[in-house]
Amino acid sequence: MAATATGIHHRSYTSELKLRATKAEYFRLALLAVLLLVVPFVMGNYWLSIVNTIFIAVIGAVGLNILVGYTGQISLGQGGFLAVGAYSSAILSDRIGLPVPLSILLAVVLTAVVGTFFGLPGLRLKGLYLAIATLASQQIIEFFIRRDMGGLLTEGKGFINVDRFEFLGFKIGARAVFEQQWYWILMPLAVLAVIGARNIFRTGLGRSFMAVRDQDIAAEAIGVNITRAKLTAFAVSSAFVGLAGALTAHYSEVVTWEKFTLQVSILYLAMIIVGGLGSVAGAVYGAIFMTLLPVLIRNVANAVEDSIPFLSDQLPAIQNAVFGAIIIGFLIFEPRGLDRIWQRMKDYVRFWPFRY
Repeated sequence: MAATATGIHHRSYTSELKLRATKAEYFRLALLAVLLLVVPFVMGNYWLSIVNTIFIAVIGAVGLNILVGYTGQISLGQGGFLAVGAYSSAILSDRIGLPVPLSILLAVVLTAVVGTFFGLPGLRLKGLYLAIATLASQQIIEFFIRRDMGGLLTEGKGFINVDRFEFLGFKIGARAVFEQQWYWILMPLAVLAVIGARNIFRTGLGRSFMAVRDQDIAAEAIGVNITRAKLTAFAVSSAFVGLAGALTAHYSEVVTWEKFTLQVSILYLAMIIVGGLGSVAGAVYGAIFMTLLPVLIRNVANAVEDSIPFLSDQLPAIQNAVFGAIIIGFLIFEPRGLDRIWQRMKDYVRFWPFRY
């Protein structure tokens, strides 16, 4: 639970469980709502495409943070679970002919089942050993989709072309309105994912996740079903990730294995580390930061291409080096990530001019 601002005294459990406790918090929420409503009317297609990518990343990062940050179960299989959601939704909608919302829903359920299966080692393993087990899940899923034995997934083409999103007479239009229409689909889903995740940890189930993270032996001693908590955490996390994967398939309109490699798993892990483990808001900040970072690096490299051609020539290596340096920097100087930095900034404004 987030710390309560000084001077706020709750007189009931209902008051204590409110997500917003001060007028400043409601003001920031209203400001954010206005910003989200205005963005598609003031941004061009290029930046809207980046915003839409951020929304998908937010859903996936929130799901991963539920497992890693709140339950303490390390996972390196994010890319594989994204692939399960993407491939299953693409096949169900384009090959079997199910409506897109239904195919996405079934993809979410299927990914939750697969995630629960690969979460079984978590009942016996911890730490590095669990990380290796989830890394195995990434490699197994990636191997299966790359080999595509018998053309089961891609019918021998190596990729799946996904038809443009269509439901109840509504169809995503041409490129001129493509990004804006997708914005109004992805933005509400990302907001619902964040709200849903926040509310999970106000329930007994969410608190059991945190109890397992803090000390599973003590949690079991006070009556927490460790097996159920761990497997449910894998299922819930994988469901979020499956939704992100399915949306990736329909948004990009093509599904290939290159989009779901181990590098993607590491990128999502970096998002929650930089944003802040054990914080839904941190997952959002991390997704925004790590999605915008390569765009900013590329723009800087293009701007100084004439004077410093080395930056453009070695751009992928420079991006990887910057990613690594940022992760190391946060682990050393601010392990609680961007969320903690934002909390300190708010505390400074709230308590100024006092130093405590």
